[in-house]
Amino acid sequence: MSFQAYLDTIEDKTGRTPRELVAIAGEKGITADSKAGDVVTWLKEDYDLGRGHAMALWHVIKNGPGISSKHVGTTGTHRDASDTLWLDGKATRPSTA
Repeated sequence: MSFQAYLDTIEDKTGRTPRELVAIAGEKGITADSKAGDVVTWLKEDYDLGRGHAMALWHVIKNGPGISSKHVGTTGTHRDASDTLWLDGKATRPSTA
């Protein structure tokens, strides 16, 4: 599953965009200096998300929307179309066609 696909699934399961969840994390005191386990616990308790999805959002909280370009344009399991993740919801994502 691509990194973006993880974020899209989080949106499907929670009804919130990744950007909204990052803002909620901040309101809960979860910042880039927090532990990943804090995000795992919060997302499990509030949204019943598993560790993989929590770690994807944790990466965004810690590092912002940029990801390593090593998987961009590849054919591997974790391939992504861009080295920048779209955080504002699937409905508003620009077409890559």
